[in-house]
Amino acid sequence: MPLEGKVCLVTGAGRGIGRAIVARLAGDGARRVIACDASPEGFSGLERSHPSVRVRLLDVTDAAAVDRAAAEIRSELGGVDVLVNNAGITRDALTQKMSDEQWAAVLAANLTGVFHMTRALAPGMMERRRGSIVNLASIVALDGNIGQSNYAASKGGVIALTRTWARECGSTPWPPVSSARR
Repeated sequence: MPLEGKVCLVTGAGRGIGRAIVARLAGDGARRVIACDASPEGFSGLERSHPSVRVRLLDVTDAAAVDRAAAEIRSELGGVDVLVNNAGITRDALTQKMSDEQWAAVLAANLTGVFHMTRALAPGMMERRRGSIVNLASIVALDGNIGQSNYAASKGGVIALTRTWARECGSTPWPPVSSARR
């Protein structure tokens, strides 16, 4: 996908996969890459090494903060062309030992955060009749993993949301979502 002139936003951009996605989008010519994370630790040197990158503290579990960020980005840059929902956490424990807090934290960050970001940014894409949303899931959503019932449920929910949003927002024939496993 040609990225020249595009505004991209990546959640969970402070480290790992998210940071690599930011670097790739910037390297591939995006006009602006907004690197969002709930923690500032991973932002060191990111703007310096990629002039098109701007970092932004953003907790995707906070709907009001997400809405404010979306409004500011619309005002400043006209909206987002590419949204990468990458933010995610783990709080592993066997189901019988998992606390309500561990369950809720993972669902809030991994599933509800994806909902907040998409709800805030997809309408602008639909108005402009262009845009891409990339939601990162996991094989754990399909196969499960010992001690990760919360993570598996959250990533399974991301897959279901993605398929639903493809029908709600997309203009391409179903199924626009590819999967390595069916």
